[in-house]
Amino acid sequence: MWCINKTSQKFIRDGIDLYVKRLGHYISFDLTVIPAPKSASKLPLAKLKLAEAELVLHKLKDTDHLILLDEKGKEYSSIEFSKQLQKLQMSSNKRVVFLIGGGYGFAESLKARSNSLMSLSKMTFPHELVRVIFLEQLYRACTINKGEKYHHS
Repeated sequence: MWCINKTSQKFIRDGIDLYVKRLGHYISFDLTVIPAPKSASKLPLAKLKLAEAELVLHKLKDTDHLILLDEKGKEYSSIEFSKQLQKLQMSSNKRVVFLIGGGYGFAESLKARSNSLMSLSKMTFPHELVRVIFLEQLYRACTINKGEKYHHS
């Protein structure tokens, strides 16, 4: 999972740490924080999104499978997401990158490079909180795929 800018609130960092530790038992997982562009607070919105996109595109490999977490993306139930994750793991040796953008979403250039868009909900969440919510769902998907009892259905 990649995300733009550091996590500022301790309770969110604690949640991230918890799920990153748990995920290590199931999958090869790295959390990459891409620093905000220089002078981010002074940039007009369109230029900020472009600058963030350039930072991401510079780090991506041509073979990476990029999934943007975006409110306009496809929604999955937890079980549907676990199946999708399993397909991704089995169908390719490509690195799968889930990207959580900055607070204003993604530039069109990044959307064009992505393989898909995924939404966690029709509701809007703070982009930092999405980090914990997504990590929990990723952990849940791993436990579902292993047949463990974490998910109750």
